[in-house]
Amino acid sequence: MKVVINNIRLSLEDDLESIKKAAAKKLRLRVKDFESFKITKESIDARRKPKIDLVYSCLVEVSGNPKLPQDPDIKFLDDRKEEMISPGNIKLNYRPIIVGFGPAGMFAGLVLAQNGYKPIIIERGGAVDERIRIVQDYWKTGRLNVETNVQFGEGGAGTFSDGKLTTRINDRRCEKVIHEFYLSGAHEEILYKAKPHIGSDVLKCVVLNIRKRIEALGGEIKFNSKLTDISIKDGNLTGVRVNEEDMGSEVVVLAIGHSARDTFQMLFSKGIGFVGKPFSIGVRIEHPQEIINEAQYGIASRHPRLGAADYQLFYKTPSRTVYSFCMCPGGVVVASASEPEMIVTNGMSDFLRDKENANSALVVSVTPEDFGSSHPLAGIDFQRKWERMAYELAGRDQSAPVQRLEDFLKGVNSGKLGSVNPSYTGSVKVTDINLCLPEFITTPMKESIGYFDRKLKGFGLKDALLTGVETRTSSPVRIPRGDSLEAIGIHGLYPAGEGAGYAGGIVSAAVDGIRIAEEIIKKYAPLG
Repeated sequence: MKVVINNIRLSLEDDLESIKKAAAKKLRLRVKDFESFKITKESIDARRKPKIDLVYSCLVEVSGNPKLPQDPDIKFLDDRKEEMISPGNIKLNYRPIIVGFGPAGMFAGLVLAQNGYKPIIIERGGAVDERIRIVQDYWKTGRLNVETNVQFGEGGAGTFSDGKLTTRINDRRCEKVIHEFYLSGAHEEILYKAKPHIGSDVLKCVVLNIRKRIEALGGEIKFNSKLTDISIKDGNLTGVRVNEEDMGSEVVVLAIGHSARDTFQMLFSKGIGFVGKPFSIGVRIEHPQEIINEAQYGIASRHPRLGAADYQLFYKTPSRTVYSFCMCPGGVVVASASEPEMIVTNGMSDFLRDKENANSALVVSVTPEDFGSSHPLAGIDFQRKWERMAYELAGRDQSAPVQRLEDFLKGVNSGKLGSVNPSYTGSVKVTDINLCLPEFITTPMKESIGYFDRKLKGFGLKDALLTGVETRTSSPVRIPRGDSLEAIGIHGLYPAGEGAGYAGGIVSAAVDGIRIAEEIIKKYAPLG
């Protein structure tokens, strides 16, 4: 018999044996009655500071059929196995092609490879080792490679992030995503932590291992290979052009990421449907990590079981939402442009999250009505406008504009920094960030600071540092698709993941890639 026990509350000092004893007590059994024991979830409850609880869920297998107490925290595990997908019978003339090797493309490729479809994956950027070298050169010199950068290359934009695996979607495929990351080298704790993360340093190895697993199953990954055209005949996809080579295929997965602006334009010119969608823009805000730890954990903030604290904040005005996004404890602010003469920021943490500062996007929602045009791609021009403005404001030399929070609130350029050292991976220039964002963004952002400071003591620190601009929170477009997950009116073309407007992070993008793969499997026969 397998049983899940929830809401086991223990102190920071309790060990694994204490967790087992607490689970046994809830079941009114003895630890020696357990045939197996596994922690399935660990979270931190700091709502009653200075008391900090660690809260666990556990999976226990017990012998026989003992009578267990009636308790809402005790649930019997349904041990039925998930039904397998039956392959379709339509014969493929060509191998499926996947465009993009971020989370959506990676997991679409992995699932197709695991089921015998031997996909070809094309990625405009470089393999991870080459990509790291090129990105580090950009951070050091400002020389941008428009094909291989923080946005493009093996692993997608998430490779240079915190590697967060939290998601708001409730989908059975999430468990597979987490498990596949673990099998490919992520730390075991991602299997049970309430807020799992891989860390950018580990993620670089994980994506390489996933690539090797796909290749071992007959898949092929082509780097430095850019989609430049698609061929459509009578509403059916017939092939693609990659660099200058034509490739036939009746099945193509578009997992191009949220920054493939030139590819969006090409697809639009070929008659693929697009609609503009909401996203958010703003800045990165940095605080000393110690301040965030103390605000969240109080006097227990230095306890080794807690690590670097995170936060999530929301503030609503009548027309906008201001919120923290992609919070990176103990991390750095990352230069993330993918086009020349533009400044884009993002956040990144290694697995240990042991850097001096915490950083997060501080962003405000925008809608297509804000873009100044009803064109489906107008959101891209809106992003470009403010990225270019940041570039101009900071001196046109790839420096990012930075400003103390107090100066931003006053709308002045004091020309100086305070106690918070910028972690930005490129050069910075102190200026007035109010000048590189629209007023309908800066005004609600300023309004939110006092509210956030009341929710998280120290958030309103005068010396907190803002770095501009953050514009790539999610895709500015969506490619509509039907019940079969194909692009409307184009058989065989499958828009996937964040770039197509169907995901908002690593796990949700990966899940969408799996869904696409399952649709292909249900329709087509495996390759012989």
